[in-house]
Amino acid sequence: MKKIFKIATLALMMPAMATFVSCDDAFEPAIENIKDGVEDFVMYPSWVESYIAHAYISNPLDELSFNDMATDDAVSNEPGNTYRSMATGSWSASNNPMDRWRDLRGSIVYLNSALELIPQSPWASIPSTQEMFVARFSGEVYGLRALFMLHLLRNHAGMANGQLLGVPIVLEPETPESNFNLPRNTFADCYKQLIEDANMAIELLTEEAIDLKDNEASKIPAKWAAKGVEVGEYNRVWGAHTVNRMNARVAKAIKAQAALLAASPAFEASGVTYAEAADAAADVLKALGTNPIAGMDPNGHIWYAQSQDGAIGALTGGNQPEILWRGNKGENSDREKSSYPPGASHNGNGRVNPTQNFVDAFPMANGLPITDPNSGYDPTNPYAGRDPRLNNYVVVNGSNVAGKAVDTSVDNPTNIAGLNQDPNYRATRTGYYLRKHMNENVSIQTDGSANNAWHFTAFIRYTEMFLAYAEAANEAWGPKGTGTHGYSAYDVIKAIRKRAGIAANGEDTYLEECAADQAKMRELIRNERRIELSFEGHRFWDLRRWKLALDEPAMGVRIQNGTYNYFEVDPRRYGAFQTYGPIPYTEVIKFSELVQNDGWK
Repeated sequence: MKKIFKIATLALMMPAMATFVSCDDAFEPAIENIKDGVEDFVMYPSWVESYIAHAYISNPLDELSFNDMATDDAVSNEPGNTYRSMATGSWSASNNPMDRWRDLRGSIVYLNSALELIPQSPWASIPSTQEMFVARFSGEVYGLRALFMLHLLRNHAGMANGQLLGVPIVLEPETPESNFNLPRNTFADCYKQLIEDANMAIELLTEEAIDLKDNEASKIPAKWAAKGVEVGEYNRVWGAHTVNRMNARVAKAIKAQAALLAASPAFEASGVTYAEAADAAADVLKALGTNPIAGMDPNGHIWYAQSQDGAIGALTGGNQPEILWRGNKGENSDREKSSYPPGASHNGNGRVNPTQNFVDAFPMANGLPITDPNSGYDPTNPYAGRDPRLNNYVVVNGSNVAGKAVDTSVDNPTNIAGLNQDPNYRATRTGYYLRKHMNENVSIQTDGSANNAWHFTAFIRYTEMFLAYAEAANEAWGPKGTGTHGYSAYDVIKAIRKRAGIAANGEDTYLEECAADQAKMRELIRNERRIELSFEGHRFWDLRRWKLALDEPAMGVRIQNGTYNYFEVDPRRYGAFQTYGPIPYTEVIKFSELVQNDGWK
């Protein structure tokens, strides 16, 4: 064990070492600066905690994903964009923008070491407080390890030699003498380990981080109250300063995500049922009350918007009602600079271009698909009378963004916001720009300066949990079946569509039609998921777990003289085997026991 700590802690110890090193011993560290093994290392809890901090830094949810650009929902206007190249045929085991193998497996090494060290480290002099710290940090480690396993499975699990395989399961600290040439465990075994880790996190952690008042000792959990824990010590360990770290509710959400993945067509060999997935999602939704649908955030579909700026700015560590887990908030203009349309009016780079495919997924405001002859859709005025979320998520021709109109037509050759009008690759390639995630309190000047507004990255939203429940409940019990939960897939979708403004003044006739047909309800749920969770890193993986066609070309619209002409922007060149992602080529050639997924080279 000693070698691993010498090696793994070197980088972590450098700042501390620099404090003590003098000119005389710059190249011959003093004996007090040489930490040799567990016995020395655990005496510094901050160093042990740095292992956990490393894992938080590797959180795969920490950056807003636009992998929609590798699907039929969007394209990039950047010629060298990695999603653009992979979608058009260059995705391989050695060229994989979706690779999570190295960073997540590397972080698991840190987590495994942390699990060994945490109980040995002196976190507090009071025994009950020490025990709480051990429980909290250990619970965080188990929850993070479950999260990392989930994303390893999503990105790298697949069929190989007739088996559904996952990744090698490693639960112990590794040393230079460890055997790294390990075979992949089955997907089912990996899933089982994930659930065990998530359950450990749920057992050890609290559901939320709050500071108890002096007169609220009765709210201390029974297991800690029985040990004589007082309010001050409880807050020291579990208080509001720990908000948005791993907690029991997040661990429940990870279980729900994993169960839905495992129950889906691409992974059904796991043996996990849709009833299990529905139960897991319902367990998360209990946090919203006995009737979770009544607790649905009325602004949950626009949590990021200008109208929510004040609410985001006022957060002092907590969350909006829609948000289950999030990153840090900050005042900036990065998203707007990247995605606003180009030109003197908005001065953005227009990087993410929603497709016509995505626009067509939005129904009419009456709830009917635009393909329904009774919908009222007018092909000569295609954006009129549509689902209000279209205007929330997409900039169409004529949209007002940050108080200024956007023209995406080709009628004016000096308008670089128009389709393919900018030689510097800032113009839309589809006739659309992204609006979702933008806080339109941001105004960008021609010199690139801008005022800032509040933003954060939503890691997990309650809407995702509602949609996971709806999908799984429909498959398990039909559109109006409730299992043991008192609400159905139909109830969830009705609430989500009502919140969006669909059929605001009448009956949602299309929903009622789908309620009588499980297959139609399936398609409606998938479409609602496509819309509600758009540009949050779901579409790419949803298509794969559903085993749907991956080669739908990305379409756009050319608007000239009031006429709408639709055209193919980019093909989508995926093989059937690319339902599953690859194991990195460099890993396969290094380790003979590591089997590649079928079809990948």
